[in-house]
Amino acid sequence: MPVRIEFLKKDSDAAWDAYVLNQPRATPYHLSGWRRAIERIYGHRSYCLIALRDPADSSDAGPGGIAGVLPLIHLKHFLFGNSLISLPFCDMGGVITDDDATEDALVRRAIRLARDVGCEMIELRHAFPHACLSEGEGISTDEQVRIITRQHKVRMLREVMPSSEELMRSFKAKLRSQIRRPMKEGLSAVVGGGELLDDFYEVFARNMRDLGSPVHSKRFVGAVSEELSERSKLVVVYHEKRPLACGMVIGCGDTLENPWASALHEYSRMSPNMLLYWAMLEYACDSGYRYFDFGRSSPGEGTYRFKEQWEARPSPLCWDYITTGRGGIPGGEEGRGRRIAAAFWRRLPVSLTRLMGPAMRKHIGL
Repeated sequence: MPVRIEFLKKDSDAAWDAYVLNQPRATPYHLSGWRRAIERIYGHRSYCLIALRDPADSSDAGPGGIAGVLPLIHLKHFLFGNSLISLPFCDMGGVITDDDATEDALVRRAIRLARDVGCEMIELRHAFPHACLSEGEGISTDEQVRIITRQHKVRMLREVMPSSEELMRSFKAKLRSQIRRPMKEGLSAVVGGGELLDDFYEVFARNMRDLGSPVHSKRFVGAVSEELSERSKLVVVYHEKRPLACGMVIGCGDTLENPWASALHEYSRMSPNMLLYWAMLEYACDSGYRYFDFGRSSPGEGTYRFKEQWEARPSPLCWDYITTGRGGIPGGEEGRGRRIAAAFWRRLPVSLTRLMGPAMRKHIGL
């Protein structure tokens, strides 16, 4: 059935979210709260494309006749590039639809939009391959469009149990011992909301400095927690009231996602990160989720091996890059300039990175 593509109207977030929550390939980043947090704190322009089908023409039409959605955020900066991204600051997003024809229509409309607003590129971060973006098919046959799909990163997924007790029993003895070690050291984990934001950010900002990366604004983290309050939690690990590790979890469908996690390196002997991940897994089990997503990793690297010990399994991410003749396809993330910048950033005081970091981070899509 043909669809018409429109921009999301004001006050239509409820219908959008109802559609997203009924789609098996949706992520929490598709929910309107993620977009509102970006708009409210960072001021980026959003373009939310929605495919509509006349409900009278099909009994399969979703809420409000919706047949597909594609949220796009416009990031434009003279240093960091000019792109429409779905979605920035996370691993996934992209187009979700009822069928391949609707998917094709939404992506073609996004290409027209990119040309209209003068964008160099569209980045669609998918967790699955999409037919219309496959080489030699659909949109890629347009000579004015170049598409490349990169699968250099994976998401690490762990199926959880109906209860945390069952999950703990399923672990090997060595892993159970590693989880209990921080508890014996007197560490404890707290799961909550905005009341944990200050402690979360104290760890998060320092860890990002140590990694050589600009940190998100505390206001942005707080806005995400607030906008997605029914589906998100902050998790903080303490030792004698001092925060040593932190994470955020956001649920959608049967999966609990972990967009951010950090631990203070100087306390690694106490293994606060082990208790952090156990607390998040425990919450996933006891809240009725089927899967826990440990987040993005590069195969073979340290974070990959850390997540693998929890019996998480890799699932390739499909990041699709589309150009319309204005710009080039991006290469790898690492380069000499990036390594030099990271080394410089690590030398700065945490207080300075908390001041300078958000002004830069808001323009870095990943």
